[in-house]
Amino acid sequence: MGALINQRASSESNGPFVYLTYDQAALDAAYDQTVYAHNRDQLHRRYAELSDAVRARLGPPERFSYGPSAIEHLDVFRTMQPNAPIFVFVHGGAWKANPSERYAFPAENLVRAGAHYVLIDFAGVDELDGDLRPMVRQVRSAIAWLYESASRFDGDRDRIFVGGHSSGAHIVGCVAVTDWAEYATPHDVLKGVLCCSGMYDLEPVSLSKRSAYVRFDADTIESLSSCRRIDRISAPLIVAYGTEESPEFQRQNREFAAALAAAGKDVRLIVAAGYNHFEIVETLGNPFGVLGAAVLAQMNPARG
Repeated sequence: MGALINQRASSESNGPFVYLTYDQAALDAAYDQTVYAHNRDQLHRRYAELSDAVRARLGPPERFSYGPSAIEHLDVFRTMQPNAPIFVFVHGGAWKANPSERYAFPAENLVRAGAHYVLIDFAGVDELDGDLRPMVRQVRSAIAWLYESASRFDGDRDRIFVGGHSSGAHIVGCVAVTDWAEYATPHDVLKGVLCCSGMYDLEPVSLSKRSAYVRFDADTIESLSSCRRIDRISAPLIVAYGTEESPEFQRQNREFAAALAAAGKDVRLIVAAGYNHFEIVETLGNPFGVLGAAVLAQMNPARG
C-alpha cells in the first residue's frame, strides 16, 4: 500500500519526503484528525449525549467479563428477538484508553432491527507501554468469548458481525485476519466485517508523530498490518470512509478495498460524500444512514 520514498526533495515541500509525497509535517497532519475535522470535540460530546439518551430508552446493558483484567469486559444491549445475530463494535480513539460508554448511540438502530449490540472495552496503548499487540489479543479474545457464551444472552453464535471505526477499524482489520485456531474458535466465526476510516498498513503510521506514543517495531508493523494478510480473510467486508477525511485515511481505505477486490474477496467500498472522520460513524445509529443501512443489509437480522 504505497512505497517508502527515501529522502527525496521537492520544490513544493518544506523538507524531504518521508512517505510518498509527504514531508514530515504533512504526514503528521495526515494522521492527526483535528487538522481535517475541527468539530471533533463537538461530535464527541454529541456521541455521549446520544448514548445517554439511548440508554435511557433501552435500559442499561448487561455486562460480562471476557478476560481476567478489570478492563476486559463487554456490554450487551439485548434485542427481544430470540437467538438473534450479534453486532460487535470496536471504538476508536487513536488506540488510547477510551471507555466505550459514549459509543452506545448505534445500539437502538441494531436492537430495534432485531440484533444484539455489543461494546467491547479493552486496554489503551497508554496503559500497555506503547504496545498494540495486547489490544488486538483482547478484542480477539472477546470475539472468542462471544462465540462460546452467546447463549447467555440469547445470541446466535453463528451470526457474529464486527465493526470498528478509526483505530478500532485497524483492530477489526487485525481481527478479520486472525488464525482462529489459536483461540479454539472456528475459522469462519465472523459472518461480516465493517472497517470504517481505519488503518491497514502501519508503515506510514510508524513514520508519523503517532510513533511518539506507539512502539512501532518491525513485528508490530508486519503482524498488525492487515493488508499483508488478506489471504486469511473469509468474511464479507464493508470498507467505508468520508470524502472530508485526511488524504491518508482516504488512501488507506481506498487501497485496502482495492487490494481485497484484487484478491477476489467479497468487499463493498462506501465513499461517503461530505462526511469527515467523526461524522461518518454517527450514521451507524440511523437505519437510513450510510453505515446503518449498510450494516443492516449485511446482517439481515430479520432473517431469523
